[in-house]
Amino acid sequence: MKIKVLGAHNCESQKTRFMCLLVDEILALDAGALAASLPFSSQQKLKAILLTHGHYDHIRDIPAVAMNLFLNETSVNLYSTKAVHDTLASCLLNGEIYPKFMEFPEKNPTLKFTTIELGTTLKIEGYSVLPVRMGHAVPAVGYQVTSSDGRSLFYTGDTGTGLAEFLRDVSPQLLIVEVTAPNRYEESMKRVGHLTPNLLGQELTLLRKLKGYLPSVLVVHMNPALEREIATEIACFSGEMDVSITLAHEGQDLQV
Repeated sequence: MKIKVLGAHNCESQKTRFMCLLVDEILALDAGALAASLPFSSQQKLKAILLTHGHYDHIRDIPAVAMNLFLNETSVNLYSTKAVHDTLASCLLNGEIYPKFMEFPEKNPTLKFTTIELGTTLKIEGYSVLPVRMGHAVPAVGYQVTSSDGRSLFYTGDTGTGLAEFLRDVSPQLLIVEVTAPNRYEESMKRVGHLTPNLLGQELTLLRKLKGYLPSVLVVHMNPALEREIATEIACFSGEMDVSITLAHEGQDLQV
């Protein structure tokens, strides 16, 4: 699997974008920077978009992609929870902010929404996709995506403590996990369902005990203004754990 990081942060600027990952040019994980990062021709190649939850920085570009596809008479499949469907339908694709692309055109909607079931594997464009509950301030899921040759990644979306237990039944080669703020914000991050470097270290320690191994780790969803501090704190424990932990950046290419 080839992975391109389109967005790696929780705030947008000239150099940073909202969360979005692209797998093999056809499968998107979240859509915070999906239109902003891709030319129109690449948007036309999209086959499926997996959304982790309904917060703005993860769904922002859904309307823009939908408009491009509609004007070119094509469509894309959306997968997520009913809560995300309802957020899109009421807040963004409500006929006032943007057209109701999950219902329009009537015979062949531009956005074809499928409601997922936690713990039930779906076959999507040749991948096996397993949605897993995550611990966040709103209902949220992470996804294990496994290719036909058995290579797999797990993307947490936004999540807080309890991550190791949530990952008990998955075994990816790559873990893409959020760390939003440095350790001095730990108490507030716990309240809103996010991780700090210290909390990530605790979860990885538990995960190793549960699974007997650790996958490579790619950190995303950093606050740009605090990213250097986050990186320094992660470096303090990553070497001791003997695991590869790197911070993602926009435009980064990886292979699993």
